[in-house]
Parts: sequence; structure tokens; C-alpha cells
Amino acid sequence: MGRSGLRVSVLGLGTMTWARDTDELDAAEQLRDFLDAGGNLVDTAATYGDGDAERLIGSLLSGTVHRDEVVLCTKGGVRGGPGGATVDASRGGLLADLDASLERLGTDHVDLFLAACPDPATPLDETVSALRLAVSSGRARYVGLANHPAWAAARAATLLTGSGADGVGLTALELEYSLLQRGVERDVVPAASALGLGVLAWSPLGRGVLTGKYRRSLPADSRAASPHLAAFVDPYLDDTSSAVVEAVATAADGLGRAPLEVALAWLLAREALASAVVGARTPAQLRTSLAAVDLELPGEVHGALDDVSALELGYPERW
Repeated sequence: MGRSGLRVSVLGLGTMTWARDTDELDAAEQLRDFLDAGGNLVDTAATYGDGDAERLIGSLLSGTVHRDEVVLCTKGGVRGGPGGATVDASRGGLLADLDASLERLGTDHVDLFLAACPDPATPLDETVSALRLAVSSGRARYVGLANHPAWAAARAATLLTGSGADGVGLTALELEYSLLQRGVERDVVPAASALGLGVLAWSPLGRGVLTGKYRRSLPADSRAASPHLAAFVDPYLDDTSSAVVEAVATAADGLGRAPLEVALAWLLAREALASAVVGARTPAQLRTSLAAVDLELPGEVHGALDDVSALELGYPERW
């Protein structure tokens, strides 16, 4: 993970659907398959299933697998409620979320704790102080930020480094990153490379769209047809995304692989990426993703996918 001593698998196991669309039996099978394939990073958050995803992970860590087999990452700083999600990355908010997550997970520490998103009402130095205390108190081994811009990552890294010889530094940045969302390449990826931070990609399959399942129809059992995830998928069901999906499908046909394998292989070759977090609803979906690890795209295929998904860069990224 960047220049830290934390070692993570190139694919991480996402758990956003656990305890809601993925039941305990399927979750246990996913986790076992993932570990058997050499994976170790399990990514969750306090808000997934209103905490039920963490409770399910905790039950699996007490029976199905041993705690030492996984690198456990969770996120705090967002709470659900009757009026919708509330962002609270204050010292009190983050540490309360971390303590509640530890209780649900049934462990005394997580390996990586992330502030889930920026909080405009809380100074960044206060958020950073909570991350520092999470490590110094032993509740987290490493810390980072999720969904933060590059300037915030640079500032947080500076604040932690400048806090003395306590050995606490910023380790990871987790953001959405795929062929359908390359915005992190403008500033975040260069910042991560310069600062020695590892990048975790969430939704590396473009919220499921890069699997190709939406090319012809809207499957009844898909996320886009789900009442709680339809709005999450909808932004990528447009003409621009469709052109990228068709290019991925064409490459997959030529290589004799699944579209999602091609999409993941493209991402796994990107600069600064530490791990791509795949969230599968079923064990079969996860096994298809795991098959992408051994795929190295030919240069011309990689270049063609670069071109069809290219960012529009302007000032000041391009001078």
C-alpha cells in the first residue's frame, strides 16, 4: 500500500451488498473463495446495511475464517438517519463510528480506517487528529481518506507527518476508479504517487455496468433494477458509457475473456493502484472477477481502451 509496510491483495473484497442482497451463506462462500485465491483485503463501512455488513463479517471472523487471514478496512464519518445520510468527520464522530464498528466486527482493531468523505463543517486538521488517535490508541493500524480531493490528501499527509516522530502517516486513498470514472487521474493519482500513498479503487466495474449486463436490457435481478441501488447505477447508463462498454466487450470477444475481466485487467495495470475492491452479489460473480488477476492486456488493447475512455483535460492539468 504505497510506501507503507501494509501488504494488500491486488483485488479487495467489497461488502456493500452483504446482509442485504448477499446472505450469510453466500457471504461465507465468497470470503472462503477469496482467501483461497490469495486475497486478503476485506473492505466495508459503518453504513453498509446500516451496520449489518460489519455484523456479518464479525460472525464470519468468529467461525468461518481467522481474523489474521484478513486485512480489514472500514470507513467512518457518515451516519444514516430518518432524514438521510449525515456527514460527521469530527473527532467525536469518527472515533464513535470506529468504536461502534469494532464492536460489530468483534475485533479490537482494524487494519485500515478511512474517513469516508469530506466534511465541510469540520476542519481537516480535526479529522486528521482523529485518524492519528485511532492509530496511537491501537484501534487502527493504518489510516487514510476516502473520496477526498488531492489537496485534502496532501494536507492530511503533511499534518500527520508534521505531528512528530509518532510513526503515524497517511497510508491510503480510496476513490471510485474505473474505465467509466477516471477523474482521479487528474490530480489524485499524481498526488498519491508523489506522497507514497496507495490508491484503492471502489466500483472498479463502473457500478456493474462494465460487466456488459446492461448492453441489451435491464436484468430484473440487477442493481439497476433494485429500488435501493438503481440511482447508484443510473449515471453510467448513458451513451458515453455505452461506447466504453462496447469497446470492452469487443476486446473481451477477441481475447476470449469476460468483459469484466478486461475492465479489471485495464485498471490493475494503472499507476499507483494498490487494490481494486470488487463487490459481488453472488459467489459466482466473485469467481469471475478473481479470474481477471492473471490477464495482461496486449498493448494495443490497453491503448484502445485508454483512448475510448480518455479524460478531457484542461487548465491547469494541461498547460
